[in-house]
Amino acid sequence: MTQPWTDPQIVDEILAECETWAVVGLSTNAERAAFRVAQTLQKHGKRIVPVHPRAETVHGEQGYAKLSDIPFPVDCVDVFVRSELAGAVADEAVAIGAKAVWFQLGILDEEAYNRTTATGTVMVMDRCAAVELSRRDGKNGRSS
Repeated sequence: MTQPWTDPQIVDEILAECETWAVVGLSTNAERAAFRVAQTLQKHGKRIVPVHPRAETVHGEQGYAKLSDIPFPVDCVDVFVRSELAGAVADEAVAIGAKAVWFQLGILDEEAYNRTTATGTVMVMDRCAAVELSRRDGKNGRSS
């Protein structure tokens, strides 16, 4: 049975409609999944915004220490922090008016999902945006 937070229609909607992605946990560490996923998002024409306490510039984009520091609208907040910290990030995403929240593979917080979607914000959990973009490309006959 598919969980509501892995709904393929919502996944596709977020990937199609969200252009600016705040990537929480993104640093200059090329060994981390966030680094590679952000790179893939950029290759697919998305603007990435690094969000990390060190506020580092990553992939040519200025970083910010926290979501509320970003001075422009964000479409999707892509979360690369431990599950126990992710719920607070989802709450911040709603507070800044993000259209969507995306918890990466292995990140689950059902209470955060319920809070977030109750506000009308769409949310995906336990999925990799890079994998899903590649899947869409294959489905659409494009190569990445």
